Amino acid sequence: MRGSRVAALLAGLTAALTLSACGVPPSDVIQAGAPASGMYSPGPKPSAPAVIPLYFLHNGDLAPYSRKVGDPADFGAVVRLLFGGPTKSEAVTATTELPRLTDTPEVAISGDNTFSIQLPEGVPPLSHPAMRQLACTVAHVALPFATLSADPNLGGATSAPSVDAQRSRGHTSVHVLGDGWSMKQSDDSCPDPLQP
Repeated sequence: MRGSRVAALLAGLTAALTLSACGVPPSDVIQAGAPASGMYSPGPKPSAPAVIPLYFLHNGDLAPYSRKVGDPADFGAVVRLLFGGPTKSEAVTATTELPRLTDTPEVAISGDNTFSIQLPEGVPPLSHPAMRQLACTVAHVALPFATLSADPNLGGATSAPSVDAQRSRGHTSVHVLGDGWSMKQSDDSCPDPLQP
């Protein structure tokens, strides 16, 4: 029994030595040209939070309220924030006509800048102001986002992005699908995201 163990150990050692000395000399890193490229990404992922306007109602009129988000390209998260309503501090001046959802809506965007939002079952048709809240929010989030930057005039506080950094070059529309109903709204009448 002891002999078979020694023989097996010797056979394993011989195989390891043979394989490690297979005749390939060591070499340095070999430069092979440009790095590999993958699928095209439509926009860079932000490494810092971004400020986006969520549209709520102020005295019955649409008004943008700036919010920080980690990834403005996550349209589903932005729509969930909007349906979540104003924060406590925003609720002092802001209201919403969007219902609180019990389930997450499905959000998709097509090549012609149309957002499709499938609401959970049981949500009644949305009002015209609610549709405008959705259309204006997604229209301004669909643009290149602006990362937060410190403004020396504000003592290091973050400043809102410029209008040019947020304005869409094309029109955006929203197609909301409910339980047996659907509605469409364009962003044609959206207020400037930097107006108070």
